[in-house]
Amino acid sequence: MKKSSIWQRLATGTAAFSAIVMNVDLAAARVNVNHHFHIEAFDSAGKLKWTEDFDNLVVNEGLDDYLEQYYNGSAYTAVHFVGLTDGTPTFAAADTMSSHAGWVEVVEYQADEGSPSASVRPAYVPAAAASQSLSNIASKAVFNIVSGMTVGGAFLTTASDKSGTSGTLVGGNVFTLGDRVLANGDTLNVTVTASMTSS
Repeated sequence: MKKSSIWQRLATGTAAFSAIVMNVDLAAARVNVNHHFHIEAFDSAGKLKWTEDFDNLVVNEGLDDYLEQYYNGSAYTAVHFVGLTDGTPTFAAADTMSSHAGWVEVVEYQADEGSPSASVRPAYVPAAAASQSLSNIASKAVFNIVSGMTVGGAFLTTASDKSGTSGTLVGGNVFTLGDRVLANGDTLNVTVTASMTSS
């Protein structure tokens, strides 16, 4: 039997070691997706009532949408909208717009889209991405409250119709400080900052 040379054995070992390093590097690579909500509530006189900050749970279909549109998308135009939930919501990774047992959308508002619209959610209109982040701080999603209600969370979706079950649920979450009571004439301004990091 022909014996392999030391050089062959070294080459084989180097290739195997390189494969191991590559696998370790790939396993260690992570892309983290985050949506941070900042909500300001004003009364009918324009006085600030409260603020709320929380991070969004990006649900499974939202993650799938990220991957699908980036890697398989063709002539894709991004359109997203912000919605509100009832009190004490519970979000789960498996939630979709058509199935979300832990929360109910509340719709006692008009969206400030040019002239207030009673039938649509406020649009999410972010500026261009920079430094792995983008935000709608220059064009906040505005909710003009038309009836008293309790809110406990917010979400991001690709569909505009209030109470609609179509479109993709990108994600949502509960208010950090608990449920909030809103009165007729109040206004909510919602800023959503989307960011990605790798580690």
